[in-house]
Amino acid sequence: MSGKRSARRKASTSAWVVLKFGGTSVSSPERWETIAGLLRQRQAEGLRPVIVHSALATVSNKLDELLHRALEADVTAEVAGIRELHLRLAAGLQVDGEKELGAYFRELEHLLAGIHLIREVSPRIQARVMGLGELMATRLGAAFLARQGLTVTWMDARELLLSSVRPGVNERSAYLAANCDFEPDPELQARFAAAAGIVLTQGFIARNARGDGVLLGRGGSDTSGAYFAAKLQAAALEIWTDVPGMFTANPKVVPGARLLRMLSYEEAQEIASTGGSVLHPRCINPCKRHGIPLKVLCTSQPELPGTLVTARAGSDGPRVKAILGRSRITLVSMETLGMWHEVGFLADAFRCFSDLGLSVDLVSTSESNVTVTLDPGANPIDVQTLADLQVRLEQLCRVRIIEGVEVVSLVGQKIRAALHEIGPALEVFDEYRIHLVSQSASDLNLSFVIEEGQAGRLIQQLHGTLVHSGPDDEVFGETWEELRSGGRKLRPHVEPWWVQRRAELVALGHQHQSAYVYDLASVRAAAARLKSLQSVQRVFFAMKANNSPDVLRVMDEQGLSFECVSPGEIRRVLELFPEIARDRILYTPNFAPRSDYEFGLAQGVWVTLDNLHPLRHWPELFRGREIFLRVDTGQGHGHHEHVRTAGTHSKFGIPVFELEEARALVAACGATVVGLHAHTGSGILTPQNWQDVGRELVAIAQDFPGLRFLDLGGGLGVPEKSGQHPLDMQAVDAGIAEIRAAQPQLEIWLEPGRYLVAEAGVLLATVTQVKGKGQMMYVGVSTGMNSLIRPALYGAFHEIVNLSRWGDDTDRVVTIVGPICETGDRLGADRLLPTCEEGDVLVIANAGAYGRVMSSSYNLRDPAVEVAI
Repeated sequence: MSGKRSARRKASTSAWVVLKFGGTSVSSPERWETIAGLLRQRQAEGLRPVIVHSALATVSNKLDELLHRALEADVTAEVAGIRELHLRLAAGLQVDGEKELGAYFRELEHLLAGIHLIREVSPRIQARVMGLGELMATRLGAAFLARQGLTVTWMDARELLLSSVRPGVNERSAYLAANCDFEPDPELQARFAAAAGIVLTQGFIARNARGDGVLLGRGGSDTSGAYFAAKLQAAALEIWTDVPGMFTANPKVVPGARLLRMLSYEEAQEIASTGGSVLHPRCINPCKRHGIPLKVLCTSQPELPGTLVTARAGSDGPRVKAILGRSRITLVSMETLGMWHEVGFLADAFRCFSDLGLSVDLVSTSESNVTVTLDPGANPIDVQTLADLQVRLEQLCRVRIIEGVEVVSLVGQKIRAALHEIGPALEVFDEYRIHLVSQSASDLNLSFVIEEGQAGRLIQQLHGTLVHSGPDDEVFGETWEELRSGGRKLRPHVEPWWVQRRAELVALGHQHQSAYVYDLASVRAAAARLKSLQSVQRVFFAMKANNSPDVLRVMDEQGLSFECVSPGEIRRVLELFPEIARDRILYTPNFAPRSDYEFGLAQGVWVTLDNLHPLRHWPELFRGREIFLRVDTGQGHGHHEHVRTAGTHSKFGIPVFELEEARALVAACGATVVGLHAHTGSGILTPQNWQDVGRELVAIAQDFPGLRFLDLGGGLGVPEKSGQHPLDMQAVDAGIAEIRAAQPQLEIWLEPGRYLVAEAGVLLATVTQVKGKGQMMYVGVSTGMNSLIRPALYGAFHEIVNLSRWGDDTDRVVTIVGPICETGDRLGADRLLPTCEEGDVLVIANAGAYGRVMSSSYNLRDPAVEVAI
């Protein structure tokens, strides 16, 4: 191991060290080679390694799905898939998979057959099935390590850990979320000491007093590792994962998130409990109780220092160390003047939660209101449970239940003493509705409950303001990007067009200072991918994404149609293509005046109605017309709340419960509905989205006998951050094919915008000034939010690269800002760039969609010009 890693701190003279490996760390031969090397190093250091590890990646989820499917269906194919996954790894490890795992698969098939026969899954059987994942994975691991020449003793964790009996715990929790004692265990210590070589056992599983297998809850392998470390009084617990440690924020949300080098047990507990997914919250207390150092390390980069968790915080001063978010939270507000000075009100109210097995998380109180949150990660919350809770609470007070809210938490040492620093940062809450504010009694976190879809942007804003690293910082380490790149420019597997044409772009940057540049070959390539979809008959370009005449000409050349949202967009299309067939234009106004509808109808284009007002108040406009209806399916998707275009909080579409009235109004005015349209959002990377939309529309289609078209909308996403996978177009096509097969008489349409042009466009900006301000380094550029509003509007991430210094080491973490007189004029925060100088040309990638079309002349600064190449 590299000397970079934190020095080993022994809580005792124990020679035991527990290494816990997660599912991704044990799922490939390469990772097992790393594990073998780590074990040899620990032995060379005079330590006795104990391995605790999880099931192979995805296997626990697959087993969970099997349990539900086996109730009603034959699961032979699914079992074969799990078998193949294990046998493929066994082959890579050069061990006999059939010999090691045959008995376990026979047990799995036997259990599933029983489930199918009696149509029931008891908690006991569920625990048996789920535990097989760990048992099978550890068998393969032990066989591989033995083949590597290491002496390994495999042990069944169900013979080593005994679950505790807790009063008031129901049977389901006792089997699926068990707890174990973690006091020093001389008997276990002696048993391990007598074992030959390395002890290898399972995470996640234990047994109860009856001898039945139990589970320690999802993510419980971390807890298993902590139990073994405590019982053995180990020198350390090492948690090996697929990330380099714990971070100041989720790197998927904030790529500039920094490694946390050191944390106290209490801080780590708060981070794990408030949204940090690297550690399971329950694994920390056993280590804290016995003073065992806990280290979070990365299997793919074992030389990195990771995060050390001990009694020492690394910094005793007041400081925000992490900003975290949780989603899908349920909020319960209880209000009555009767609680003021009423003895026992809270006891009665909380008893309602307790009786239903609901654990309260955050609490805020006033004289007449108590508001709490329930975390679905800790509470199996269903509709009936919430209904029962409401009925019980309404006997005491007025109740309001809000599902789907989000929590943003600031975590750190002495939060109250840091309020002078936090205060100015809280200005970002001006535009957010806050349901609840809660400060922990431990002075370790300050939490805010906000509306759904807001957490990501808020975390980005707060992180940019509150998290800064100084030289020789003992707490904050490198950024996520620095750790991944090792100070080198991260090259994508396929170089984007703007790298291949960088000399040309640098020249354009010097010529224009600021410019949107569109690579028309990339537009043609995206159009070709869409035209290759066998299940889609027509593709409309949503031109609100980019209305450049050069881009529109390519769309026409490729045979695409046009989706417009204003008379101005229709005019642009007709000016460029005066001979275009009018059925190649789809007009979808939203809350537009009557004159807009009159204009669209007069041009002979398809017109979509997305609410009932036009039919109720202007029926004469639609007499004898063929029209489309835009339906709100009730579920919005996308990368930010502002681009989700369905659901109760969206202004778009006719809700399903109004369709009966819509049919009556259409019949009364003599119109014919020939098309149904639904659009759920933007930036969607899950291929089943359009299949789901199609299913919704097919269910509605039978009520419109004149129907000829189903428009499944757009929203096809492109990767924004490194590591994101592109949308699987084959899967999209296969999903839509199911809809086509169900309604072969209907044409299927799509109307993408971003997918066609985002990657084809970049924004060039020239460096104007470089400025250091305390711990911050700013790179000023020639244009800002006047040209590209997306980062300020909804926290959009755009890759930023210094083209003038392409290939140089990326050795500076900087924030890129524009010349606009607004604090929010940031194009990118905490980005890893080479040293920048005045005149350098930066490229801001994925800017071809919703860039120039959303620009302004704010501050009377002209936005970037447009250039097509």
